[in-house]
Amino acid sequence: MKEKLTIVKVGGKIVEEEDTLQQLLSDFASFPGYKVLVHGGGRSATKLATQMGIETKMVNGRRVTDEAMLDIVTMVYGGLVNKHVVAGLQGRGLNAIGLTGADMNVILSHKRLVTEVDYGMVGDVEKVNGAALASLIEKDIVPVIAPLTHDGKGHLLNTNADTIAGETAKGLADFFDVTLIYCFEKKGVLRDVDNEDSIIPIITKEYFAKYVADGTIQGGMIPKLENAFSAINAGVSQVIIASEAVLRGYGGTIIKK
Repeated sequence: MKEKLTIVKVGGKIVEEEDTLQQLLSDFASFPGYKVLVHGGGRSATKLATQMGIETKMVNGRRVTDEAMLDIVTMVYGGLVNKHVVAGLQGRGLNAIGLTGADMNVILSHKRLVTEVDYGMVGDVEKVNGAALASLIEKDIVPVIAPLTHDGKGHLLNTNADTIAGETAKGLADFFDVTLIYCFEKKGVLRDVDNEDSIIPIITKEYFAKYVADGTIQGGMIPKLENAFSAINAGVSQVIIASEAVLRGYGGTIIKK
């Protein structure tokens, strides 16, 4: 029987505002069992870019990453945010280690092909080295993964944190009984975006198709749920979309087969 592993992805103001970060770190540290934390940090990257006179370009909600922006996201994701999180977890008794995809070759990507849009130095994941991550986890080391990967040829690539969390969950499903939790500002997937308590408790593939067709689920939630179902189809036990309060047992939407 496989040991349980929980992978938690956090982003937005949860990791970038001090009060919500401290709550998250305490909740994550108290959460039982083996665990991995994947974080974003896009707002901090945009703020630093502005301070340094570097323009932020977004297309379809995705950051265009030229060489100057790659330097910014490497500093912010791999340095500022990652090490702040690691230090906070160490202070709460967890033996955490900060990683990018290049460290221990844990996540290999290729540069996204140019179609209608050239996103620049952005990576699409090819392979997660589940064995390398499992070797750390089984020693009670908690990986804290920044949204940066590499191409195996010496180049770092900016990579979507939701995707990294999903691909990491798939890569570890051979070794553990994996639950993937996407934490964001809402309490779960909502029937009505203006009603915080209109949480849809369970979504199956059939319900997902229905909710997309009738407009209940739209926008950025669609790719998040597509990532969730992709993870489940690859052997992840369940995916939960919720606020960080789910780590204390509150709310959330469970995605199941």
